[in-house]
Amino acid sequence: MNTFQLGDLAVNRMGYGAMQLSGPHVFGPPKNREEALAVLRELAALGINHIDTSDFYGPHVTNELIREALHPYADDLVIVTKIGASRGAGASWQPAQSPKALEAAVHDNLRNLGLERLDVVNMRLMFDVMGPAEGDIEAHITALAELQHRGLIRHIGVSNATAQQVRQARGIAPIVCVQNQYNLVHRHDDALIDELAKDGIAYVPFFPLGGFSPLQSAILSEVAAQLGATPMQIALAWLLQRSPNILLIPGTSSVAHLRQNAAAADLILPPEAVRKLNGIITSA
Repeated sequence: MNTFQLGDLAVNRMGYGAMQLSGPHVFGPPKNREEALAVLRELAALGINHIDTSDFYGPHVTNELIREALHPYADDLVIVTKIGASRGAGASWQPAQSPKALEAAVHDNLRNLGLERLDVVNMRLMFDVMGPAEGDIEAHITALAELQHRGLIRHIGVSNATAQQVRQARGIAPIVCVQNQYNLVHRHDDALIDELAKDGIAYVPFFPLGGFSPLQSAILSEVAAQLGATPMQIALAWLLQRSPNILLIPGTSSVAHLRQNAAAADLILPPEAVRKLNGIITSA
């Protein structure tokens, strides 16, 4: 499993997203707590040393599970979290983006993960909850840079950001990763991925398998059948071959599914399969 850098931290390109460890709608406790802990404890055996989480998952649920399952943490484990939102009644998502709210969120993550410094903190922008939208982010990134200066954050990333916001953030502080929605059929960030790759900055797709609406394509199923893999494994392998700066964080609450996802890192897609998969975007 090859690696890529998050700043000065090397991670294997197949990581894990912890969002699904909480309850329905990313709210409340998991349906099966022991299975959730087993998933986390299986990561090291699969060579996964990059976990994506947030204290607003649950809230607090995934971070507390990570701490219970893995603390004290392995020296090579990199935990990436995100801040910028809070949870309201009925599992609603609400912006929490003032400097005071961002600092409080950093301390929540530190406490619930049992850390003195966070490896990477993604600023989750909320100008539009449903997707990236333009807006000035100087105050957001400046607040994180101050927390970095104080030693609470090692590296900064941005999430749900437009290309212009990424450039603005990079003008304020070093940015080690961008986390946006991207997959076989949602490819609005193609140019941004290539721009970041030239500068050695990681791109981390969320919803790499379609999120709450799993990817479905006759072409994807056909390629999977030809290569003896599942459609979701093919979708993950395509992302890994799309660009060397892409890091994957597929989520699951099942050990069996986790192992299937990890196996996708060993798949090599032949050129004809890649050509067919690239065509999904035009045939969708």
